Amino acid sequence: MSAAMNGPAHHAIDVWLPNLARFAPDHPLHGLLRKADRLADGARGYMAGLGERFDLRHALPAGALTRELIAGDAGSDPWLCADPAWVQPDLNGARLLACGQMQLSMEEARALAEPLMSLFDEAGMALMVSSPDHWHVRLPADVPVPEFAAPEQALGEDLYYHLPQGAEGRRWRILLNDVQVILHQHPLNAERRQRGLPPVNHLWLWGGGVLPASVHTSLMGVIGDDLLLTALAKRAGIPAVERTASSVSSAVPGMLIDLQDLPVDDIAQRWMPSLLALAKQHALELGFASGERWLHRPWHRLRFWRGSGA
Repeated sequence: MSAAMNGPAHHAIDVWLPNLARFAPDHPLHGLLRKADRLADGARGYMAGLGERFDLRHALPAGALTRELIAGDAGSDPWLCADPAWVQPDLNGARLLACGQMQLSMEEARALAEPLMSLFDEAGMALMVSSPDHWHVRLPADVPVPEFAAPEQALGEDLYYHLPQGAEGRRWRILLNDVQVILHQHPLNAERRQRGLPPVNHLWLWGGGVLPASVHTSLMGVIGDDLLLTALAKRAGIPAVERTASSVSSAVPGMLIDLQDLPVDDIAQRWMPSLLALAKQHALELGFASGERWLHRPWHRLRFWRGSGA
């Protein structure tokens, strides 16, 4: 595949996909790639991909953005995401195995958060349950916030390497240790184990910062189910619609279709028919979470010499 084309494609539908390595050679997506033109690589990873698309190349204030989307009260205060999480002890420490999507009801989330609230109050912060999967911490304006790793950076890894270090990080390490002790003793976690569910025994703090006055993007709209993507779209003043067969099939150039959070088998079975139909009408920029990008134009399907495909 040639690399003659550089930079982002214009007048194309931006299709955001999982890491390229996850797609087996016989995945139907490769039919499009074989006939497409290779572009220069883009951003790698979830947070970098969002930052590139919404012109936020530095720390992305996920806490303030998602709190504003859910509750509308972010104001000018600094915020952190404080997502309920599961950590598993092992021989060398503890690993983050899940963050958010812990199958909590709002009642259960509030029950877990209640004994933690006084802990945060004593530290001059406020813990709030914005939704069952998304909790937030409002910080005083004068509190220095270290850089916390996003969940995608820490999942499966030892927590030690993602905790704030040094003297400034000490108060956060103490706070998070106390959080784990309280959650470990919470009776709801014993009930969850009996139901075959993992315990909620940690809060993952990340995405610190204040709500940006504005967010800029060249996108005309987004199709997806991701909370932070929706928050960025709303802040940028562009439409954000749920990912459905109808919305994907009706996408037009300038829109983003977010599929990067899906299993590749799901993409093959549920979404490829819509993508193949779109490829006959519009240019598609196929961008992978691992950075690789291709541009497929409608007439590229006539490139029979490049093998079978759409």
